[in-house]
Amino acid sequence: MLTATRVAPPSRRRLAALADHRVFAVSLALAAALRVVTMLGYRPATLYWYDSFTYLDTAVHPAPSATFHPIGYPLLLRALLPFHSVELVAAVQHVIGLATGILLYAVLRRRSAPGWVAVSATVPLLFDASFLRLEHAVLSDTQFIFLIVAGPAVLMWSPRLSVRAAAGAGLLFAAATLTRTIALPLLLLVVLVLAVRRVGRRPLAALVLAGALPLAGYAAWYAQHHGRFAVSGADGVALWARTMTFADCARVQPPPDLARLCPNGTEADAASEYVWAPGSSLNLLPGDRFAHNDLARSFAIDAILAQPLDYLGDVVRDTAIAFSWTPIPHPDRTTPAFGFRIGHWELPDQPLIDKVRREYDPDVRGLSSVSPYADFLVAYQYAAYLRGPFLGLILLLGAVAAVRRPRVAAMPWALAVGLLIGPVAVLDFDHRYVLPVIPVACLAAALAHPRCGRS
Repeated sequence: MLTATRVAPPSRRRLAALADHRVFAVSLALAAALRVVTMLGYRPATLYWYDSFTYLDTAVHPAPSATFHPIGYPLLLRALLPFHSVELVAAVQHVIGLATGILLYAVLRRRSAPGWVAVSATVPLLFDASFLRLEHAVLSDTQFIFLIVAGPAVLMWSPRLSVRAAAGAGLLFAAATLTRTIALPLLLLVVLVLAVRRVGRRPLAALVLAGALPLAGYAAWYAQHHGRFAVSGADGVALWARTMTFADCARVQPPPDLARLCPNGTEADAASEYVWAPGSSLNLLPGDRFAHNDLARSFAIDAILAQPLDYLGDVVRDTAIAFSWTPIPHPDRTTPAFGFRIGHWELPDQPLIDKVRREYDPDVRGLSSVSPYADFLVAYQYAAYLRGPFLGLILLLGAVAAVRRPRVAAMPWALAVGLLIGPVAVLDFDHRYVLPVIPVACLAAALAHPRCGRS
């Protein structure tokens, strides 16, 4: 005997679909409330000397920078220039942080992750106080995190990679590279992983072309200003600073023109500090430190080739800082965690700050905490912090996923590892640089669930 099957009306099906996401909706609402509290608790926004002000100045006068700051983030600031408000910049970045969480959740649900798994993967990004602080600062990191999550999300959206998706991901990785140049080796890493997966020549070519063409265009623009085809004028200086913790010129035996960059007895508590230390050998050369970028790169390569084990040892030692239970300041002058405080912080008396005040936001001023919102955040941050061993566990779960289902999990896990080791390998460890690792590592770890990987 045949029986009729009742089909739920469309409105009921839509309600059922919404109910399936209600836990995430509640999480997102709470995360949004935390960001409102951050906006109310610290006015107008966190501004760092001198990074924030060079970004703001470049937004008003767009040009490729010969230092560590490519054009990507200043373009976002330029889009917000008509509003003349760094407070609005912080608000937009808080929205970008929420959007990154939505994207992470969406791609995991798309790959058949259970709701609780997908929500859990977004928790560090949405609720860790370090992300709240980062989004509230005029720094490129929040934009970079969004782009570095969006790239793999596009590549993973469908089981079969299309040419259009590959091209879109290539553009996202190019934008990430123009925000922070550490994304360039990550683009190469993604190409390698997808080539091993044999995704097809056309998608792979689309990814490479879409990633390379914007970078080539920027490099040509850079050449017009600085006389060399590149996306950065600081890569050699950064790598030179990395070698200052181990380089022994008796072993390196550099030629006379490079010997001027040998360690000269100047002490610093972290590799990156040698870039700025007035007494370091680089800063004793005539002219601007970045004018010697090519020379510094040549010295660094010679030092690494002469002392590869010393170089790897320093990279491993500094990377291990990320896994400590108690956050370790590195360098000592930094605040690795628990940076929400009560007080007022004046800006230094600098001509560039006055220029930014005139041209970008007349209300640029030092940061001030506002009670009771800041009091809540000061207490909240001690509980809402991802301790190093938990990051290690997340990466371990991602490794399991990469082994069990390499076609879907190998790429985000490789990105997370690259994001963790890459900055240390080319310059130094910084707790800020660990934050982009977390959402990508969570994406890979969530794919360890048996249901994940299916469309």
